[in-house]
Amino acid sequence: MADALKIGIAGLGTVGASLVRILQDRHEMLATTCGRAIETTAVTARDRNRDRGVDLSKATWFEDAVSLARDADIDVFVELMGGSGDPAYSAVKAALERGIHVVTANKALLAAHGIELAKIAEEKGALLNYEAAVAGGIPVIKALRESMTGNTISRVYGIMNGTCNYILTKMEKEELSFEACLKEAQRLGYAEADPAFDIEGNDTAHKLSILTSLSFGTAIAADDIYLEGITNISIDDIHAAADLGYRIKLLGVAQRTDSGIEQRVHPTMVPYDSVIAQVDGVTNAVAIESDILGELLMVGPGAGGNATASAVLGDIADIAKSRPGAQHVPAFGRPTNALLPYKRAQIQSHEGGYFIRLKVVDRTGVFASIATRMADNGISLESIMQHSKQLMEGGEPQTIILVTHATSEHSVRDAIKAIKGEGYLVGEPQVIRIERPKAN
Repeated sequence: MADALKIGIAGLGTVGASLVRILQDRHEMLATTCGRAIETTAVTARDRNRDRGVDLSKATWFEDAVSLARDADIDVFVELMGGSGDPAYSAVKAALERGIHVVTANKALLAAHGIELAKIAEEKGALLNYEAAVAGGIPVIKALRESMTGNTISRVYGIMNGTCNYILTKMEKEELSFEACLKEAQRLGYAEADPAFDIEGNDTAHKLSILTSLSFGTAIAADDIYLEGITNISIDDIHAAADLGYRIKLLGVAQRTDSGIEQRVHPTMVPYDSVIAQVDGVTNAVAIESDILGELLMVGPGAGGNATASAVLGDIADIAKSRPGAQHVPAFGRPTNALLPYKRAQIQSHEGGYFIRLKVVDRTGVFASIATRMADNGISLESIMQHSKQLMEGGEPQTIILVTHATSEHSVRDAIKAIKGEGYLVGEPQVIRIERPKAN
């Protein structure tokens, strides 16, 4: 049997501790399946004295991640700290510059510096593996990077943030407000004390930018994504969606068009009978549409210690099974010098249409005015309905629901601006895209 694979782990939180536990509990099985033992020989964490429920007595402790990456006698550096900047960035860079393989779960780091780090890995003959960075335990990175070679991908989309999916699911099933569901998510540990990164869509955007690069062979463009979170979703939107046969999900969508690549993250109405609509709670789902395979939909746990540790371990096992001199799979599926510049797509019609919710005063002619403003902007309405009692002069404000046919974001926003100028709106309108996934 070959010499043991020596790994150093930076970050011993939930995922890091789970990884160490799995490596210890399944030491013999892993040695058999990988052809060599996997040993944790170096570690670092913020609190050296914390009880993590695992035996770290045989590992050398380092004061910080950079010194571990730079000086430890290891074959693989495992980065589980998070964050796009230091110490994660400097530590990963230091390991790669030594020719040390890197495994990371850090989507923020890859979104910000992935191409730079991949180039260093290529130059030094090291692997940069990151299955756990997107959708937790779902093996979507391996599918895109290896299994789907030869396919031309037209679209990749999915539910990539368990916190948002949990909140939207709970709002629907328990008839609770967004605020109440967020508090429960925080209590259960699904959401951070400051949940903005998740609920405003940034986490999904980072993951989407990585999938976009893998799917379309382009440089990462994390700053070129239309971004909208779920903070403005109300129980009224949940009810209206249900009445129309939809459920609301936060989707990340990237698709190839004639004019470039379109990337967007936003709340979306999906048909109730579609598979992706049935993905509830903290579960993630990623769909890939391609010319040879057709549509592939992968569903599974998107977060949590064991799910993420499983993905990290898979990357480590791949390295353990590789042999010296073997050709490495490039980090983003192709060499960095073969990645195309990212070209943002021109605004085009959205085939699924839009859901628009307006609260209006009880003024005569409101319906006609709304329909006229939509027509003025070239928007064809599939339906326009009153979501409450009849408009009556002098009564309470009423809700009007519009569903459009295919149209552009620009047209919808111009129509809303014109309606605002009429003076009968109460509060801000709600606009949600409607998607019609092929998965069913």
